[in-house]
Formats: sequence, structure tokens, C-alpha cells
Amino acid sequence: MKKLLIAFTMCCLIQAAYAQKLIVDESIRYQQERMVFKQWDKNKFTPTSGFLGLNPYYWLTWGLHPNYKKTDIRPLSPAGPQTQRLALTAAMTAASNAYSLESDTLRNTSLLEIANQSGALSAADPLWLLYYKKELSPVLEYSDNSILAPLPQAVRSKVISEGLLSWYKNELSMLKERIEGARNADMDRGSRILTYHRMLLEYRALEATWETRTATAKKNINNSGAQEKIKSDPAMSKTWTPETDEQIAREILKNRKY
Repeated sequence: MKKLLIAFTMCCLIQAAYAQKLIVDESIRYQQERMVFKQWDKNKFTPTSGFLGLNPYYWLTWGLHPNYKKTDIRPLSPAGPQTQRLALTAAMTAASNAYSLESDTLRNTSLLEIANQSGALSAADPLWLLYYKKELSPVLEYSDNSILAPLPQAVRSKVISEGLLSWYKNELSMLKERIEGARNADMDRGSRILTYHRMLLEYRALEATWETRTATAKKNINNSGAQEKIKSDPAMSKTWTPETDEQIAREILKNRKY
């Protein structure tokens, strides 16, 4: 009995295995293909209408949906939703790249403007390093020794006693303060360079005035020495006559240079 049950069970399993049959439906396959990626081919809408449109299966299938074949509902069709999403994504990517490029351009422009206007970076300006730093160094690095070193000892004593040194140092101090202010302030590079140049001209005018006053002091010292010499020379005082002045005047006119 057991053997009969086993044999019967095996027969049922074999019968069930043979009952699984692969079904190939062209209509379903066409529908799957056109719904996903393939062309929306009106000729592949099966069942077809048949001879003179007398196929009843066609009317049972498509009679209630006459506009279905006319509307392409593929996601990747030229006007499909997925195609539109891809196009929108591409457009948004292009816009994002354009914004990123514009942002980088604005950033670089801003950094360049900061570098041009920041007082913290003025010491690295090429024109300052190559020209104005050297020309204005007597103002920025002045001292009593650097001012008085070119002068003779007698002239040094005179400019100190008469207050010329104090006046000159005060003028240099004010000019130095203005130069340091121009270097540290935030301003356009062109305005900063023009400020340097204007202060350089002021320094040259101040230097010319200082040289004139020191030369005058030296001349006064020489004149005082000459006067003292004349006063201390008794021979010259004894031999003076009115004709002596006339002779001296003639000698001066004779030897004049211009």
C-alpha cells in the first residue's frame, strides 16, 4: 500500500511538472517593450483590425480605448516625463555650473580688489618696493645722526642752537606719520600711489628748504669769521683809505662771473 501511495504521488508531481508551460504572448511583449524603451509602433498593437476591420478581438481590445494608440506614454519618449526630467536636470546642471563660474569670478575679483585696497598688503606693492620705499627712506628712517652727518661741525652746532634741527625733525615726523597712514589705510591702489608721489614731492621741497637754510647758516658762519678776521687784523685797519673801497669794488666788477 505504501508503495502504491509513493508511486501515485510521484505521478502527480510529474504531471504537475509537465503542466508548467512557457507562455509567449506577442501582445504582452510588444506592450512591455513600448512601455519601457522601444518605438511607439502603431503596427504592433495586437490584435489587429483584420480584413476590413472585422476582427472582433480587435474591437474587444481597442474599441473602448480608441485614443490609446495615438498617445505615446513612454517615459523616454520625446515628450515623456523621464525625458523632461533629464532635460530639466541637464538645464539645472548647466545653470549650476554657470552660477559656480560666476561665483568663482566674483570671488577672484573680490580677492583682487582686497589685495589692491587693503593696507595690510601695501608693503608688497611692486611700485613701493622698487621706487617709493627707497625715495622715502630718509623720512621713514631719519635720525639726528643721518640728518647732521653731511654738515660740518660748526654748521651742526648752529642749526641745533638756532632750532633748525628741531623744526626739520618736526616736519619729517609729520610727513612720516602721513606716509604711514597712507600705507595702513584701505584705499584704491592708484590713490595710494598718488599719495606716495605727492608726499615725495613735499619731502623734496622740504629737503630743498633744509639745504637752503643750512647753506645760509654756513655762509653766515663764514661771514662772521671774515668779520672777526678783519677786526683782528690791525694792519688792514691802519692802511684803509677811501680809495681802498673803490679799488675793492673795481676788483669785484672785474672778476664777476655773471
